[in-house]
Amino acid sequence: MRRELVLSEADHEIFAAAEEKKRVKTKKKKKTALSTILLILLMLIGIGVMAYPTFSDWWNSMHASRAIASYSQTVAATDRTELDAMLSAAGAYNRQLAAKENQYFMSDEEIVLYNSLLDPGGTGLMAYVSIPAIRQEIPVYHGTDEAVLQTAVGHLTWTSLPAGGESTHTVLSGHRGLPRAKLFTDLDRLNIGDVFTVTVLDEVLTYQVDQILVVLPEETDALKIIPGGDYCTLLTCTPYGINTHRLLVRGMRIETPEPVLEVETVSDAAQEPELPLRLKILTFSAMILFVLLLLFLIRSLRKPNS
Repeated sequence: MRRELVLSEADHEIFAAAEEKKRVKTKKKKKTALSTILLILLMLIGIGVMAYPTFSDWWNSMHASRAIASYSQTVAATDRTELDAMLSAAGAYNRQLAAKENQYFMSDEEIVLYNSLLDPGGTGLMAYVSIPAIRQEIPVYHGTDEAVLQTAVGHLTWTSLPAGGESTHTVLSGHRGLPRAKLFTDLDRLNIGDVFTVTVLDEVLTYQVDQILVVLPEETDALKIIPGGDYCTLLTCTPYGINTHRLLVRGMRIETPEPVLEVETVSDAAQEPELPLRLKILTFSAMILFVLLLLFLIRSLRKPNS
């Protein structure tokens, strides 16, 4: 005969209390687990937000480096006679521009001619500007369309082509403060006497900063061609983040030092920027947090032993 276990009312109360305690403990553990997961996710999002500007600038610099390398390769593969013809055509265009009464106006025919000059690769990339003081080397494209200015520097169409020569004044425009690229963000750090270069085809033009102005957008007198002068002005918006005025950093053409006369080789131009230390640290931190999140999820989903 099998005996049946009869529980008293007190025993039932004890078991019920134990079950309620277990239920509360389980609920508390789930709540703690959810809070931990949310905390780790928020930390990952925070790291992503902090890393975005640095990553975007590095990414844009890498693509700029590749564009410059491709430009250098195209120039290196172009016949000397053809390069001379390109420079001669650019010089003739600049002389014609200097003789115009109104350099601000361009006819449709002049725009078509402009876009056909100094374009060895057919991509619109006409040169690249190197500014050692702010550690920037940026491709220069025809025109100042927003698509160009989001990733590179644009040449102001009604100014001289960046080929140098007497009675020329080329103006290169770039954005400041973009989250995805530095470009001319640090242009206000340039001082009188600083030097920058413009590499066009296989020639290096060197300019020394001789004037820094802040003007209103409609004030363009400082960008006009000066008879007999050879200038290049770097233009960007200012003050930073407000952009009500324009910062004009003008350079006067000087002789290029001998070591710089040789345009860098294709292998040198192809060197891509190294991943910034800040980005390496943030990436490593994100990987650690992601691994911890996975381990925590695995532990939370594992069934407890009976």
